[in-house]
Amino acid sequence: MKVVLFGASGMVGQGVLRACLEDPEVTEVTAVVRRPLGKKAPKLREVRHADLSDLTPIAAELSGADACFYCLGVSSAGHSSEEYEKITYGYTLEAARVVAAGNPHLTFVYVSGEGTDSTERGRVFWARVKGRTENALMAMDMRAYAFRPGWIQPVHGETSGTRWYRLFYRLTSWLYPLLRRVAPRYVTSTEHLGRAMIAVARLDGSGPRILRTDQITRFGA
Repeated sequence: MKVVLFGASGMVGQGVLRACLEDPEVTEVTAVVRRPLGKKAPKLREVRHADLSDLTPIAAELSGADACFYCLGVSSAGHSSEEYEKITYGYTLEAARVVAAGNPHLTFVYVSGEGTDSTERGRVFWARVKGRTENALMAMDMRAYAFRPGWIQPVHGETSGTRWYRLFYRLTSWLYPLLRRVAPRYVTSTEHLGRAMIAVARLDGSGPRILRTDQITRFGA
């Protein structure tokens, strides 16, 4: 299995990259990055590209993939509505357009989030944008899946690139064992999420297209 990975430097992407590098059925991981990851592995290949709104210049390097795992994203806090929509919707659809070109058997897995609004008519802006993104991906000629995780716990040293996220996880890490016991349906880990992406890429496009936290954990177990 050849995988294209977006967002490999983020907390979720780090977990997905680790799962891919450990899985013997994944033969190649092409990570699209703006800065070097600082990580070396025999089956890891970095493609550096600054403008994620136009991936045409690197299209040839992303062709022939079996799966694309899209883990790139930002919080709506601290971003204008235009910037958030550009990153969340624009960058994601550009990645899907380029990687899926001429490849209808591609599996594209998009990390969305709990609370995403598929109707695109709700009151919460970020939820509408993510819902619009999911809907657009599902309409494309490929096997698209949307992951809607709730609480994601880093378990192998993965860290967020956002300072206040790092602080949040540092202060709340003690909650993870408790939440796993009292609310397991809403808690998963970076390890389970990475393994779940690989698991759905092995499917033939059947099964649920939108996976919530408990389903992600089950697929990644």
